[in-house]
Amino acid sequence: MHQLKALLWCCAVLLCVGEAIGSRAFADESPIYSSMATAQPVWAEHGMVSSQEALASQVGVEILKRGGNAVDAAVAVGFSLAVTLPRAGNLGGGGFMLVYLAKENKSIAIDYREMAPSSAHKDIFIDEAGKVNPKLSLAHGLAVGVPGTVMGMELALKKYGTMKLSQVIQPAIQQAKKGIKVTSSLANSLSHPFIKERMLEVPASKAVFYKQDGANYQPNEWLVQGDLARSLELIAKHGSKGFYEGETAEKIVAAVTAAGGIMTLEDMQNYKAVERQPVSGTYRGYEVISMPPPSSGGVHIIEMLNMLELYPVGELGHNSAANIHLLAEVMKRAYADRSEYLGDPDFVDVPLKALTDKNYAKHLSKQIHADKATPSAQIKPGKLLPYESDQTTHYSVVDKWGNAVSNTYTLNFSYGSGIVAAGTGILLNNEMDDFSAMPGVPNGFGLVGGDANAVQGNKRPLSSMTPTIVMKNGKPFIVTGSPGGSRIITTTLQVISNVIDHGLNIAEATAAPRIHHQWLPDEIRIEKSLNVDTRRLLEAKGHQLSEKSAMGSTQTIMVTDKGLFGASDPRRADSAALGY
Repeated sequence: MHQLKALLWCCAVLLCVGEAIGSRAFADESPIYSSMATAQPVWAEHGMVSSQEALASQVGVEILKRGGNAVDAAVAVGFSLAVTLPRAGNLGGGGFMLVYLAKENKSIAIDYREMAPSSAHKDIFIDEAGKVNPKLSLAHGLAVGVPGTVMGMELALKKYGTMKLSQVIQPAIQQAKKGIKVTSSLANSLSHPFIKERMLEVPASKAVFYKQDGANYQPNEWLVQGDLARSLELIAKHGSKGFYEGETAEKIVAAVTAAGGIMTLEDMQNYKAVERQPVSGTYRGYEVISMPPPSSGGVHIIEMLNMLELYPVGELGHNSAANIHLLAEVMKRAYADRSEYLGDPDFVDVPLKALTDKNYAKHLSKQIHADKATPSAQIKPGKLLPYESDQTTHYSVVDKWGNAVSNTYTLNFSYGSGIVAAGTGILLNNEMDDFSAMPGVPNGFGLVGGDANAVQGNKRPLSSMTPTIVMKNGKPFIVTGSPGGSRIITTTLQVISNVIDHGLNIAEATAAPRIHHQWLPDEIRIEKSLNVDTRRLLEAKGHQLSEKSAMGSTQTIMVTDKGLFGASDPRRADSAALGY
């Protein structure tokens, strides 16, 4: 077996200097339902929503049943998650939406990422001793970026939806006003010592998420969010002006200022969501469409797939030591490039074409050895050829017309900064931590950045959010994405490879054990379900392994001529893929 794998690897290395090899169309040959499968997806005929919270998924399905399109449903889900999944769903955060319009055969990337307040500067998180103070970018008024979610949802709905904002936001208003039953997942997250300590320090946060005496809500008790219902009603009545102007904006700015921040009313009023050209590439005959900068996700998904395409990945075996070794080596090189070249394209020149060029992938692949891990210390950001949070949340939507939405948004860390703006019920993000506080100093997710992602007024911080659509024969085939901070990109990569390279159905591809390498620290992060023998083989190749908590919460829909097949990640409670 060892000799066979070595022979396969040698063949792959030789192919690196020629054309990329083809691959059996595993995804086409593999049956959707099979007695051989270890997990089965959810089926629907007309439309489907997969999100991290079942109540929000149901809201989206009801919009689809009423004749709304995928964008209408996506906006409704986004507002519902602000009520039902407060640790990540939000009005006070931001994110990215990827939209595919079937009639126009067009893809649009909507960037509603938070922006730094206008007076922010590169030394904002540096203390008097010249060192980075992490608290300032995580649990302080300076941590809060100007929120983008409301503007992003409004832009998507106005341009590509069919329903009114007041219609799609109504379910969220009712959920906030009448209350939701506290799930065990919500109760557990709010009772976590770190979360609770931080939230109880803010009277407005305590008032919303804990009982009067500071006690925790228990599963099946009702959580009513009256102030949030009022904020949602103002948006329903006035559109985004009901958030970025007037009483809501004033209360947000007051809360940020009271916590030591520098956001102004002008910063709120000047916020703009923007449309960008999606980044795209090809992988074994499929087209991959994803988010461009200031998301690093799409660029590096394609950069990594370009490298993987040079090897017979399917023949190495799913999650074999040889396969994981290759994945880790590919990931290292992409994350090294991320540290150097990625930032807000409105402020820095991102070498997008060079990073996603297949010849550049061939150049990087020549550095990969079959039986030996390359130490991260020996990997530098590549010489280009000429030419977020763990508690982020993702959802995917497909409608009966073939339109699709892949949306990822966040408060950054769980419950963001922990600051609720008094009188609004709105949790505020700590997204400023996604900037590089100082070149070479890791952020809260351990990611290292440089000058391209330095803090600057009105700039958007670099993100790992990776809403992605894989196209087959010019139509959506896989609609996917995930939360997970720095692990988002690698999680999404593995779902795609699991289907295309290894022939797993979408439920199996979702449930399969995951790994992650982000260059620094120099370790492969693994889930506990990874085979012990595989671990030993990886260590023999020189890899350092680190077993940590489960990675990601992918929400994925596969579009086939047999209908829609969905899979909501079993790693998170309460999530659901629902359809009709």
